[in-house]
Amino acid sequence: MFFAVTDQAFVTLATDDVYCQGALVLGQSLRNHRTSRKLTVLITPEVSSGIRSVLSSVFDEVIEVDVLDSADSVHLALMQRPELGVTFTKLRCWTLTHYSKCVFMDADTLVLCNVDELFDWEEFSAAPDSGWPDCFNSGVFVFRPSLDTYNLLLQFAAEHGSFDGGDQGLLNSFFSNWARADIGKHLPFLYNLSSSSLYTYVPAFNHFGRDAKVVHFLGATKPWNYKYNLQTKRVMQDDTASGSFHQLPFLGLWWNIYSASILPLLEKLQKMEDSDEVACSVSELSIQSKPAKPIPEDERRKWEEGRMDYMGKDAFEHIKKKLDAFLH
Repeated sequence: MFFAVTDQAFVTLATDDVYCQGALVLGQSLRNHRTSRKLTVLITPEVSSGIRSVLSSVFDEVIEVDVLDSADSVHLALMQRPELGVTFTKLRCWTLTHYSKCVFMDADTLVLCNVDELFDWEEFSAAPDSGWPDCFNSGVFVFRPSLDTYNLLLQFAAEHGSFDGGDQGLLNSFFSNWARADIGKHLPFLYNLSSSSLYTYVPAFNHFGRDAKVVHFLGATKPWNYKYNLQTKRVMQDDTASGSFHQLPFLGLWWNIYSASILPLLEKLQKMEDSDEVACSVSELSIQSKPAKPIPEDERRKWEEGRMDYMGKDAFEHIKKKLDAFLH
């Protein structure tokens, strides 16, 4: 029997229309896996009215908040990610005091199964970061909304800033005892699996990766930066969006949800309102209805650069067929 829990929520943040595409897919993935918790998305004033109405069809709450920006260009430059300053806005999630407990998830995460068990964990629970495991990754964490905690975070940010210029550096400094105080607050890595990491421990990925519960599309290249073919239902790699072999199945899952559940909502709104804002938002994603014909020169260059389509035309069975045909 399904019981709704109304005083707990999954929370995400979208600071513009493009990141709303990720939030919509995340929200729909939680719906698809029958979460019993509320879904809340924090948005900034930059999000258009058309996209807000689409968000309302997926999320229980769409809450506008003012932008918080670290404006820390020096530390942000170290990561070559100047856009991450606005992630300080994530701190606003501690103001959702009508909930007793929440799980925050970045808009570039994707749920692969029901993860309601995350609410059994306490504040501040998070998974280790793949780049520096003694730090947690702030893309998924369990917290208890509190205005006292919120004000302490703001005070800490004003006095100490963030060692990376974004929310992750700030939160790791604020919850500085996470690495050593209580292993019971260390979420398994499978709750925040980096899709784009070039795993050096491939046997572990092959053994444990199939049990991943949440995938996180870390880095500057997001799922919506890839091209997707609606006819073949395949993600296409090109020169503008590179990724590791490991994340191709996850990208396919993201785009399958987008094309099946989110794109129809955007198209319906566009037809009803003839909204230029929505039309722009839809067109920003690279969707092709017909397969593009490969150019021989481009295909040769990709092979020479080591960028083969292992999941598609360059799969071993296809290469073997060509060799067999040539030999016989």
